[in-house]
Amino acid sequence: MDHAASHPWVSRPADRPLTGRIAVPGDKSISHRALMFGALAIGETRITGLLTGEDVLRTAAAMRALGAEVTLDSDGTWRVAGRGIGGLTEPADVLDMGNSGTAARLLCGILSTHPLFAVMTGDGSLRGRPMRRVTEPLSMTGARFASREGGRLPLAVEGARDPMPLEYRVPVPSAQVKSAVLLAGLNAPGETRVEEPEATRDHSENMLRHFGATVHVEVQGHGRLITLQGQPELRAADVIVPGDPSSAAFPLVAALLVPGSALTIPAVGLNPLRCGLFATLNEMGADVTIQNSRVEGGEPVGDLLVRFGTLRGIEVPPERAPSMIDEYPILAVAAAAARGTTRMRGLKELRVKESDRLSATAALLSANGVKVTIEGDDMIVEGNGGPPPGGGHVVTHMDHRIAMAALVLGMASANPVTVDDATFIDTSFPGFANLMNGAGARLSPV
Repeated sequence: MDHAASHPWVSRPADRPLTGRIAVPGDKSISHRALMFGALAIGETRITGLLTGEDVLRTAAAMRALGAEVTLDSDGTWRVAGRGIGGLTEPADVLDMGNSGTAARLLCGILSTHPLFAVMTGDGSLRGRPMRRVTEPLSMTGARFASREGGRLPLAVEGARDPMPLEYRVPVPSAQVKSAVLLAGLNAPGETRVEEPEATRDHSENMLRHFGATVHVEVQGHGRLITLQGQPELRAADVIVPGDPSSAAFPLVAALLVPGSALTIPAVGLNPLRCGLFATLNEMGADVTIQNSRVEGGEPVGDLLVRFGTLRGIEVPPERAPSMIDEYPILAVAAAAARGTTRMRGLKELRVKESDRLSATAALLSANGVKVTIEGDDMIVEGNGGPPPGGGHVVTHMDHRIAMAALVLGMASANPVTVDDATFIDTSFPGFANLMNGAGARLSPV
C-alpha cells in the first residue's frame, strides 16, 4: 500500500512528569523471524507477543502466500503451520513488503534456495532502498535476481534448483545481510559460513537453535564466524516475543528528559547485541534500572525503571553502532538536552536505512535550534544541558524512527515540534501516541 495522504502531528512540551507503565510492542526483529522460521518448520508454532505493526503483518501475509497457514486466535496468539525446509510453494501474486527492509532482505534469503519464482515490491520508501548487498551474495547459491537500477524493488527472484552453500564475509556489519545468507543456507547442503567483522544482533542464530538447527558461533575479535549445518529438519517451537528495545528507546528517552518523570517499561528484550543505547545512556548518566531479569525463548528480558536526570555529552565509539543502529535518532535527541558535546562515530550504515537517517537526524535537530554537524560518518551534537529550543517542523522522509524521535524532542523542548507525517509510526509502534499521551505527553494531529 503506497503512501496516499500525509498526517502531520504536533508534540507540545509536557506540562507534567511522564509517569506510569508503558508496555512497548513486541520486538520487530524477533517477530519477523518467528513467522519465517515457523513457516519453515514442521508442525504448528504458537507465537505470543507478536508485534502487529504493518511491517510484521506484511511478513505474515508473505508466509501465507508461500503456502504456510498463519492464523490469529481471539486471545492474540498467532499460529503458524509450517511447510518444512524446501516446502514453500510459488506465490500466485506479487509479495508486497510495505515499508519493511528486514522482511524483504530476509525473504530474499529464503526464496533464493527454493525452486520457485517470486516478485517482491514495497511502498515508496522501500522501493528506494538498495537490495544489492543481499542479492549479490545470494546469487552465489545459484539464484537469479532481476531488479531496477541499483538493486531496488520491484525485485524478481528465481530460486536455485540445486542451491550451493555459501561462505561469505559481510563487508559492512549488517544483521539483515547475515540473516539472509543463513536463511539461504537452510535449504542448501553442507555448511554455510558467514563471517562478520563486528558482532551484530544474533536473533537469527538464537531462533535457529530454538527451532532445532545446528549453529556454531566462533568469536573473532570484535567479530564472529557463524556456521550453519544445512538442510536441518526444523521443528515447531513456541515463541514468546519480548518488548522491542528499539521501541522502548522512545518512551525511555522521553522520561529521561521530561522533569520529574518516572516510567516503567515492562518485559523489554535485553539481548546484549541490541543494548548499545542502554550502555550509552548509562555512560551519559541516565537513571535506568533493570528489574525482574529473566530469559524467555532464548532471549534475556527485563523491566526498565527510568527516571528523569541530567545527562552529559560523551563520545560513542564506532564499534557500538551495530548494537544500536536503529537508536541513533533518539540518542541524538537525548544528546541535544545533555550538557556538552556528544560525538557519535562510525554511522555509515545510517545512510541506507528507511531514509538517509544520518542526514535526516541532523536536519531534525537543526530545525529545532540544536547545533549539529556531520564530519564524514560522525555526527556531533552540542547539547545545552536543558530543554532544546524546539519550534521546528521536521520532514520525516517516511521514516518511523525520525517521526518518533522528533515527537519525543517536542515533549522536552521549550516550544512545540511538528512532523510532516506520523503515518509510518504504525509500522513499528502501533498506538505510540495514545500510550505516550496516557503517560502525560501532549501529542495530537495538526
